[in-house]
Parts: sequence; C-alpha cells; structure tokens
Amino acid sequence: MIEIKHLRKEFDDETIPLKDINVTINKGDIISIIGPSGTGKSTLLRCINMLTEPTSGSIIVDGQDITEKGCNLNEVRKKMGMVFQSFNLFGHLTVIENIMNPQITLLGRSRQEAYDKAMYLLDSVGLSSKVFSYPDELSGGQQQRIAIARTLAMDPDIILFDEPTSALDPSMIGEVQSVIKLLAKTGRTMMIVTHEMDFARKISNRILFMYDGEIYEEGTPREIFEHPKKEMTRKFIQRLSSLTYHIDSTEFDLEAMSEELHGYGEKLLIEAERLSKLLLALEEICINNLADYAEGTPDILVKIEYSEKSDILTMTIKYNGNRLDVSSIESKLFRLLLQEPTTSVSDKELENDELGYHHQITMSFRWIEE
Repeated sequence: MIEIKHLRKEFDDETIPLKDINVTINKGDIISIIGPSGTGKSTLLRCINMLTEPTSGSIIVDGQDITEKGCNLNEVRKKMGMVFQSFNLFGHLTVIENIMNPQITLLGRSRQEAYDKAMYLLDSVGLSSKVFSYPDELSGGQQQRIAIARTLAMDPDIILFDEPTSALDPSMIGEVQSVIKLLAKTGRTMMIVTHEMDFARKISNRILFMYDGEIYEEGTPREIFEHPKKEMTRKFIQRLSSLTYHIDSTEFDLEAMSEELHGYGEKLLIEAERLSKLLLALEEICINNLADYAEGTPDILVKIEYSEKSDILTMTIKYNGNRLDVSSIESKLFRLLLQEPTTSVSDKELENDELGYHHQITMSFRWIEE
C-alpha cells in the first residue's frame, strides 16, 4: 500500500528529524511508532500525508510517488485520514457540522448523505447525544472521539494517529483507546504514534522503534517488547538506567563507586538494602577475586542497570582470564546472599564479544517486601 524509500527531512534551522527512513506499510497493517521524544515520529506521519514536505526520498502510495511534482495531493489525502493530538475541530461549528462539512466539500456528498454518515459514526463512538453541541462544550476525550468520527466519515484507506491521547487527562485516555481498538478490528490500515506502550503492544501487528531520525528496529510486538535485539530499543522498552565501571587496578576506588551508586539509587527509588547487597557481591567477585587473582593488570567491565518496569537491579560483569566459579567464593555473607530467593546468578562463556571479553557473570536483585 505505502512504500517509503530513503525519506529525509531537514528544517531551515538545520535540525534533521528524519535521516533515512525505509519501510513498507501493507494493507491492513496496524503499526505503532514508538521511541523517545524528538526522534521524528510525528514528522514521519506528516510527511506520509504531505502536510510536511520531505527534503528527499520517495513515498509511493498505491504505485504513485506522491512526492513528485504534479501529484494531486487532494486526491491522495482522500485515501488518508489523520487524527491529531490537538483535535483540530472547528470551534464555531457544531459536532454534526464538523463531520458533515468535509464530506460535502471534498467528497461531493449531499447534505442528507453526509448527515446519515455522521449520525452513524457518532453512534459508533458513543456520542450521538452531542450532535448539536459545540467542541468547547465537550471533554477532551469526547472531542478526540469526534475527531476520529470526522476522519472516518471520509472513508480513508489508511488512518494516521499522531499521539491521539497525549493531550488528554488520564481518565479520558481509555475511552479514546477503546474507539481505536474497535477500528483495528475493521481491517483498516493504521499508523499510530504513541507513548502508551501497553496500548501499542495490544493493538499492533508491527512496531517501529524510532531513534535519532531513523527506524532503529522493527518487529512484532512480542519481538520488540520481549526480545528486542538492539541496545537502545531494550533501554527504551525496559526504561533502563545504567552505570558502567572499568576496574583496571586492585586499588579501585570502591568507596567513590558506593557513593555514586547510592545517589543513583536515591534518584530511582531503589532500596538501600538492595544496593548494599549489590556492592557486597561486586566487592567479593571483582575486588577480592577477579582483580586479586588476575595475572597482571585486571581488566573487568561492570555494568549496573535498573529496570523500572520489572523492578530488578542487575549487575553484569565481563572479564578475561580463568573462569571464576562464584559458588566457590568463601565469604560467609556472600554465600548467604546467594541463598536468598530474591537473588539470582548466572555465568556464561562469551563468543565474539564486541569488547573482546571471554566470560560474563550476571547477578539480579529483586525486592520483595516482608
């Protein structure tokens, strides 16, 4: 249905929200576009609808490149509806007029045809009682449902949703999402820019993760949310924050690291007890064993990550030399730590590690309230 090739957008202030976008949207796809703010998600939708003119590249809709000069954009836009985060309803028109007028003006329908279509759609979104209300008399959730009904009245083949719930109070988000979920069952092609991860996961058959102006990773909801392949995707999905340390001396400043780690914990509301357990494990594994028994200068990489989503604090240790069996560490406190049900440990041999390490130990610390 839509093929996008090497799409790029540069603005006059030299910002480049889109660098090189390549993607195919198939008929019936429901695609959620996710990623950090400022990575070009909304710009991509606006380019697809040619509300924003691309700098270069092509957008081919049903075999026609809509970026070429001479393309009848009004005809193309009849195939695409767009729902904005700010509703874009005409304040001086009633609800029914907001839905009828585009049908009459752009599609050439009679007033009766436009009225019948509008009433059917208002009933579909649960707002048939608001026919003669004005937009400012409605809640944000109601206005967005009216905006969706207005888009549907044009019978588009594809609907573009630009963060349709971002301007709503939390109590109103559900009612708009429910309407979009119903639309997803009609077989329409939809692209949705959203920050609602659970919603994206449930409604989509494809996820595009955008980062730094490009489609950084794409896949099914299960692939992206459960088994992301790339580092930035994983960090975004799991909302990971991390600290990294390189231990290259037996004189490593553990006290300074402890202070930084506790500050990190305060910021992310990680319990001091859990941080203390991690520090105990790090000292025993890295300082008292790997560093002390290293032949020559130790070379140990420590990465500490906390996932807000799963509430798990993880320490990953990469090193070279002889393999360390953590179960053989003699410290009584460390051995007790290994026995706790909230602590887990694993180790593995590394092959083709990008930094050249041969071994890895991973310890995870969960928190269970007494």
